[in-house]
Amino acid sequence: MKTDIAIAQANQAAPIETIAAKLGLTAAEIEPYGHDKAKLPGATLAKLRQRPLGKLVLVTSINPTPAGEGKSTVTVGLADALNQSHHSAVIALREPSLGPVMGMKGGATGGGYAQVVPMADINLHFTGDMHALTAANNTLAALIDNHLHQGNQLNLDPKRIRWPRALDINDRALRETIIGLGKPANGQMRSASFQITVASEMMAILCLAHDLTDLKKRLNQILIGYTYQRQPVFVADLGVAGALTVLLKDALWPNLVQTLEQTPAIIHGGPFANIAHGCNSILATEAALHAGEYAITEAGFGADLGAEKFLDIVTPQLPKAPDVIVVVATIRALKYNGGQPLADLDHENLAALRQGYQNLQRHLRNMQRYQIPVVASINQFATDTSAELTLLQDLIAADHVDSALTSVFADGGKGGLALADLVVTAAQRPATYQRLYQDSADVVTKLTTIAQKIYGAAAVELTPTAQRQLRQLRKFGWENLPVCIAKTQYSFSDDPKALGAPSGFTLTIRELIPKLGAGFIVAMAGNILTMPGLPAHPAAEKIDIDADGQITGLS
Repeated sequence: MKTDIAIAQANQAAPIETIAAKLGLTAAEIEPYGHDKAKLPGATLAKLRQRPLGKLVLVTSINPTPAGEGKSTVTVGLADALNQSHHSAVIALREPSLGPVMGMKGGATGGGYAQVVPMADINLHFTGDMHALTAANNTLAALIDNHLHQGNQLNLDPKRIRWPRALDINDRALRETIIGLGKPANGQMRSASFQITVASEMMAILCLAHDLTDLKKRLNQILIGYTYQRQPVFVADLGVAGALTVLLKDALWPNLVQTLEQTPAIIHGGPFANIAHGCNSILATEAALHAGEYAITEAGFGADLGAEKFLDIVTPQLPKAPDVIVVVATIRALKYNGGQPLADLDHENLAALRQGYQNLQRHLRNMQRYQIPVVASINQFATDTSAELTLLQDLIAADHVDSALTSVFADGGKGGLALADLVVTAAQRPATYQRLYQDSADVVTKLTTIAQKIYGAAAVELTPTAQRQLRQLRKFGWENLPVCIAKTQYSFSDDPKALGAPSGFTLTIRELIPKLGAGFIVAMAGNILTMPGLPAHPAAEKIDIDADGQITGLS
């Protein structure tokens, strides 16, 4: 079987001007980055907004497992299938991070014959958005430390500075650092930290900003720390939002590429859903909504993380709510949730499948809470048996949800035609979007609502640190913001080993972090980290390049 990168390299991509023409755009209305990718600048986005809105399809999935789910692959294949069915479809996806690409998960451009290209460029440096975000993040950090060194007129307490540095690669050695060592000229010695760029507030701000003016406003609202008198200090107090906006001015605009079947794909922003809000930019989704009959977007990790955040944090800022939600599952992953060992997943096991179905069942019911039509995509593997496929379809049907078998990895858009038909039919049904909570509710109520209604928890418990931070949120009037829970992606709970559909547990919140520029409060649950580490054998060990520049090992 050909590898993903071999399939992508064998593909003959259309000139990016041809893809822009499918969106009704001229060559002068895009900013090309080479022959096969381009930026959609602000004036072009404004032109697209003059058009009617299409249907919005949100693709999500069960909790990720080592067995694979294929959410991005199904997203790409569904769009290709809709175009094969003579519907105009445009994709909106997140940008990959170098952390997973060089670490364990691999890239985020789909797989097999359902990919976006140029695959290698997108997974690596792309158009430089990640680097711009990293530079802006660390410029702010440098300006803060320079302010301390130059007299500290804002009376910042070095022990209460809350702005971390960033790097777009997994590096556990940088989780906690000491800076300013050595001579006085080296700056104020203090404790500091790094987080991965995709977990940074800069990334969240980029993905939630509506234009350059809104971007600068959000940057000004970033909380950088507190004074010795414990009063908040913001970027506005430093007076550097203009410089930060300049660094991000090009990164703000979405990127246009294509699938193997030349379906337009708008890729922009890449926050992780386990430690951030997990959705591509509002600008990318809006552009896709105005550019085609169907806009297909996805949310990171399982529906308990990315889809909940899309529906409760992002949707209120979009011109419309999703018309359909697609939940992706594989028989292999469900058997793994049902207790079948990873090494044995190629063997038929109806009992494990039935047990593991509880994970998919909860996700389906959770998505139905939002009063939006829900369908299921069974992403097929060659090892799935007819008995397993029949059982899973019957289980889904018993929950009054329509499902379709998809084989887009092997067959491209042709393998998603049945799912495309389901989506088109479901999109005609009434959708009366109902948000899970209102921002006016207190923080504990919002956390408890998500924990009980989405995760299956019995209660939420705040550590003493989180309780102190909650009092601070109330003191400064920051409580009326949506909450973004950071927790393990592998389980509904905060225990990554609790597979299936655990219930009755207590969700422990250890920190409440105000992200005032992004406009939400991050609640850190369990042992989740904002700077991941690399595995014993990172994916980087398999990546190589030959004398002709041909890349291998990238997945």
